[in-house]
Amino acid sequence: MNYALVGAFVLTLGAVLVAGLLWLASGGAWQTQYDVYLAVEDESVSGLNLDAPVKYSGVNVGKVQSIQLDPNHPQRVNLLFAIERGTPVKEDTLAVLKTQGLTGIAYVELSGGSAASPALRPQAGAPYPQIKTAPSLAARLENVLTSVLAKLDSTSNNINAILSPDNQAALRSTLADMAVVVHTVATRKDSIDSSLSDAATTLKNTARASGKLEGLAQRIGSSADAVQKMGTEVAKTSISTGQTVDVIGADVKRFSAETLPELERLLGELSTLSSSLRLLSEQTRRDPSGLIFGRPPVPNGPGELEDKP
Repeated sequence: MNYALVGAFVLTLGAVLVAGLLWLASGGAWQTQYDVYLAVEDESVSGLNLDAPVKYSGVNVGKVQSIQLDPNHPQRVNLLFAIERGTPVKEDTLAVLKTQGLTGIAYVELSGGSAASPALRPQAGAPYPQIKTAPSLAARLENVLTSVLAKLDSTSNNINAILSPDNQAALRSTLADMAVVVHTVATRKDSIDSSLSDAATTLKNTARASGKLEGLAQRIGSSADAVQKMGTEVAKTSISTGQTVDVIGADVKRFSAETLPELERLLGELSTLSSSLRLLSEQTRRDPSGLIFGRPPVPNGPGELEDKP
């Protein structure tokens, strides 16, 4: 019997059994394939551990493979996720840190990923596709609380400034003055009521007067139209009068040029006739017989010879 051959067979069989067990332990032919994705967090990842679950809408799709600080930006944390191949990780998928129940165990929740968005691919020169991140609920609450506390601190400082001793004294003085005013108004309530009643009456009278003013305004408008119409007629009359005056002026000029010279000659002749008549009247009064027998001849003077026939 060859013991060496038997020993070699036993060792080979043992190795095959160990390899088979290891293969079965790792899943065998049905082993799940994973793709690696990168996510960069700008907040603390306290409570997140290696092999923490990665869920997509509440379904486990992978685990956290690596947690490391970014050497170029220490405030950032680089996370590597091992996600089952075939998981619909899209360009608009977001990774958010969440805590599970009251235990405080952190995990990563993937959300988003619309049907129209393309699948996430690695950028040129990048070893892994990078999933976008969104602030966690704790980070959002911390930001809100920080903002609220800052506003409360500012409000507290403003209130302290308002309630300074000088402002308190001024406020007390103002309240005292208001009390005096209120007391004065209360004591003169009756006169104020009377004034308000008078004011209401005045407003009513004003309303009635304004109603009458509308009719008056219409009548004034009608009068204005009539005055305007009369002015138009007067303007037309003025134009006609001007034309008449022009015609009369032409007639006067023609009368002055043609009739006045004849009238002047007639007046001259009448003046000569009047002088002759006056002379004749004087002679007749001195010698009435001369009107019948004529005037006697004038005797010759000394040295004048009598004319012989």
